[in-house]
This record gives sequence, structure tokens and C-alpha cells, in this order.
Amino acid sequence: MTERREVWITGVGLLTCLGEGMEANWQRLERGDPPPYDDKTFAPYIVHPLGPMSFDKQIPKKADQRQMETWQRVGVYAAGLALGDAGIAGRPDLLDRTDMIVAAGGGERDIAVDNAILAGVRKANQPGVFLNERLMSDLRPTLFLAQLPNLLAGNISLVHGVVGSSRTFMGEESAGVDAVRVAQARIAAGQSELTLVGGAYNGARWDVLLAFELGHVLLQGKFAPVWDRGPEGGIAFATMGAFIVLESPEHAQARGARGLVRISQVYSDRNQRQPGESEAALRRQWEAIAGKVDRAHVGIISGATGLEPATAAERRVLKEIGLPVRNTGTYIGHGVDNQFIANLGIACAALEHGKLFAPTGSGDIGESPPGLSQAVVTSVGHFRGEGLTLVERIN
Repeated sequence: MTERREVWITGVGLLTCLGEGMEANWQRLERGDPPPYDDKTFAPYIVHPLGPMSFDKQIPKKADQRQMETWQRVGVYAAGLALGDAGIAGRPDLLDRTDMIVAAGGGERDIAVDNAILAGVRKANQPGVFLNERLMSDLRPTLFLAQLPNLLAGNISLVHGVVGSSRTFMGEESAGVDAVRVAQARIAAGQSELTLVGGAYNGARWDVLLAFELGHVLLQGKFAPVWDRGPEGGIAFATMGAFIVLESPEHAQARGARGLVRISQVYSDRNQRQPGESEAALRRQWEAIAGKVDRAHVGIISGATGLEPATAAERRVLKEIGLPVRNTGTYIGHGVDNQFIANLGIACAALEHGKLFAPTGSGDIGESPPGLSQAVVTSVGHFRGEGLTLVERIN
């Protein structure tokens, strides 16, 4: 059997409510400023929207911007940041061979059309006939196609010139975990040298909030840190984009690039969430990496959502493990498919600074170890899916 290669992260692109880029996000987390959230626009629901910004730096053509929905603009922008950070932006010789894996949900609905249909169907003598007529006349083929998540990958290819193989994963939090898992495994096995991985989400949308409120999962009323939302808590969705560039060390060194961190095998599980199943999955994943962990120089970056019972299940396992823990969702909100990838980017920043950021709630336990050189990144989906990986500083 051929020996598996190391895999490095050589670029990070983050666009969250904390700002643009890995360092801007790190500085806000380290300072411990009050979390930026909006509890008024979509009241009683709480979201973490992006601040005012221009997409021109990464998407210079206005025509390109106009044909993208917000989540696609956010994703294309974050992908550009990652490519720039890795030193491959504008390099056709490298972009031609850059593979891509995107983790994304469906696109944004046309709220005006939805509202008009909902208002009209109440008054229609034949609601079914009315609905069919409006769907055929109001939903243009171009509008329907804009909902497909693989168009994010297509727009990244068009704007940034990434034209290697392309895959799109769907499946909420597990999609992000599996996107990284597959990319890491392909590079480790010698099937790829350079892969862009990431996704985007726009949680500041009435259609998203409606869909998730039907499942009673939204945080509403009063804001609280993720760990402190209790049995009646929920998720504060975010608008964010997160991409990373994975690369083999040999390829990176040949082009003079440095690795930010080394990423070990990514573990992913999906069970029926019967009592104790999430804990069992996380324990199995932890046991798979425990032998590689230096307990004196490691911390945990948690992707807990704030929704129960998943958050309590993860908290119990993290207490058993007994390492310092920090959660990011209190500050950046929850980006579903790309939350795990965003947390990998933040873990890269923590390792570069050699410490964990400030605690964000009661579940953030332990002092930052001196000379942080490893980080365990977790993902426990709000409904399904458990994931975990280890990232390490490259000596």
C-alpha cells in the first residue's frame, strides 16, 4: 500500500460578520468584543448578518455580481480571498490544475414572488389552479436554475479561473465536513495536488428563517452565547463564506508556498440521533486521533449550534476529554454547510498566534495552553452529522 501523504492548508478565505480575512476574524475573537448580531430586522429571530461591504475587490464585473444571489457573491468573494492567501490567484498555470469541492445548500427564493402567491392563494376560488398558473408564469427558468448550489462552483470558475475537477456536496453541516474529508483524502492518496474547498450561506433571509422555524430550531427573543441558550435555545443563522486551499507539501514547496497547518484525516459520522448516539460518534472520532494529540499544547474549536439536544451532547463529551474549549458560533453565528470550514480557518489563525481566543460562554473551559501547536475542530450538526479533525502547526 502506498504511504499516505501529508496534507497542508495553504490558504484561508473568511467573510463573516466579524470582518474579512483570517486575521480580522481572529482579532475580533481575541478582543472579546460584544458579539455582532441583529435582533430587529427579522424579529423575534436573531441573525448574524454581514456588515456593509463592496464585492468589487473579488468580483470586479458588475454583470457578474448582478446574476448572483447574495450567498453566491459571498462565496465567490471568500473563494477569492482563499486563492489570494494561497498565492494562486491570477495564476492560470496553477488554477488550471486546481480542483474544487463546494458545500452549499439551495439558493435564495424570490421573496416578492412568494409573498404575492401567498397573498393571492388565500382569495382564489381554486387555490390549486391558481398556484400552478403562478408557478408557471412567475418562476422563469433562469430563476429556477439560480437555486442550484453547483452554480456557486460555476461562478467561482468563471470569476477566478478555477477549472480543475469540480464537485458539489449538499447535506447541511455534514456537507462541509465531507467536502474537507474527501479533499484531504484525495490529496493524501495522490489523486489531487491542489484543491479549493468551501461554501457560503446567507442566513439573513425570511425564506431560510421560515423553513427552519417550521422545525422549531431558531434562536429568538434574547441573545445568549451558544453554550448558555438552554433547552429552549436555538440557532442564530449567519451570512458567511469560508474557503480553504488544501495542498500536498511537495506541490506547495515546489512553488515556494508555505503551509499554514497540517490537517490530519477528517472523520465524519451520521446516525439516527437516538439517545447517546452523538456522544458515541464523537468518542469514536476522538479515540481515532487521541494518540496524535499533545495534551499540553492543544485546544478544541467547537462548532456547536446552540440547539438542543445536540449542543448538550457535544458538551458532555468535551468535558470528558478535558481539554480547553472555544466555540465560534456565539460570534460568527451558524453558517450550516460552511461552519466546519470557517472553524478550520479560525483554527489556522489560533495556531499562527499560538493561543486560543477569549472565552465566549460557560462551555468555553480551560486556559489557553502556552505555545498552542494543535487544534481539534468539531462539528455536531443541528439535526444530523458529527465530524472532527486535528490540525497542527508545521514546524
